[in-house]
Amino acid sequence: MLDLKFLRENVDSVKAGVAKKKFKVDIDVFLALDGKRRQAISDYERLRAEQKQASDKVAALDKSSAEFAENIKALKQLSAKVRELELGVNGLEVAWNEAYLAIPNMPHESVPIGKNEGDNVELLISGDTNSVSPHAVPHYHIPWFSQAIDFSRGAKVSGAGFPFYIGSMSRLVRALVEFFLDEARGNGYTELSTPILVNAASATATGNLPDKESQMYRDDQDGLYCIPTAEVPVTNFFRGEILNEGDLPLCRCAYTPCFRREAGSWGKDVRGLNRLHQFDKVELVKWCHPDRSFEELEKLRADAEGILKKLQLPYRVLLICTGDIGFSHSKQYDLEVWAGGQKRWLEVSSCSNFTDFQARRGDIKFRRKSDGKTQHVHTLNGSGLAVPRVLAAILENNLQGDGKVKIPEILAPYMGGAAYLEF
Repeated sequence: MLDLKFLRENVDSVKAGVAKKKFKVDIDVFLALDGKRRQAISDYERLRAEQKQASDKVAALDKSSAEFAENIKALKQLSAKVRELELGVNGLEVAWNEAYLAIPNMPHESVPIGKNEGDNVELLISGDTNSVSPHAVPHYHIPWFSQAIDFSRGAKVSGAGFPFYIGSMSRLVRALVEFFLDEARGNGYTELSTPILVNAASATATGNLPDKESQMYRDDQDGLYCIPTAEVPVTNFFRGEILNEGDLPLCRCAYTPCFRREAGSWGKDVRGLNRLHQFDKVELVKWCHPDRSFEELEKLRADAEGILKKLQLPYRVLLICTGDIGFSHSKQYDLEVWAGGQKRWLEVSSCSNFTDFQARRGDIKFRRKSDGKTQHVHTLNGSGLAVPRVLAAILENNLQGDGKVKIPEILAPYMGGAAYLEF
């Protein structure tokens, strides 16, 4: 969430920043609630003080006196008013908190202005999109595809978007995960094994609630959510804690399955591995000093890019514009691989700086060496990487004339030295 003091003192700046994003929110409605809440709290505290004084006075009186009886009556009336004000404050707190949580983070000044994804800025293309196999076809059109990735049986067992990976394809998925984790550890990230169910407080801290509730699978009985990404449990690892300034940046990585309902996405191209409800991903997370978070974002992006380079996959980097950037994001890069069979770019990573937006929601701070005071950290995260679309690009770009798929050299040790994938 935004700094409340900053919001109150810089209304025009906040309005201008928020207006650049795609999320509709009325800052004036929040400020009106904020004023009512502050006044209600003031009135309640004033009356509570009067109640305490009246109670102390009654305690000192002779319980058999007429004055005691009169003051008891007045105290009861005052207590009823206090209770009424308390209920009013509680109601305003709920409405105020709901309105506060609906305000998105402000985009960084370096983020390009735009209305939608068409206004994203292509920063670079790495690799030659024309160098992929001349035999490339969409992965879902490879003759043996359904023998290696079984969507029909997945649909029977769970539903659409929950495939089975079979035999050497399953091993290739595991190889990618292990390779991604090895790369992350080599870049200084400490690996975590995390829960894949989180509570509402954790999802709220990262900005998934209330913004993305419709995209999340929920266990109604226990009020838990299946994670859409390891960002949620990993970022919350330090929720409510105060870190040492000298330990920043702290870097963690985690492999998890990820679950997304993908509500409303069926008008898009969702064939094969392009869009799943369950998929594997390695996430990279950083807790940084505010003065260095945008520098750390560039390092995070380089870590994700390095994986694609070693896989020898053509990719591009997009700087996401204000109209397409996420709710909690201040600045965001998307990394997309070239799928030679589909002849299209597929997103495999978003690398983002959330500034102190998530840290305020999750109360994650560090203690400054200079004066001992605490300050909110900046949080960053990025996919390093998501498996399905990377896998799709490998299958398409490396498809041989005999139907085999050449395994990237960097993955051969993870595949028992195999050079090709075949069924």
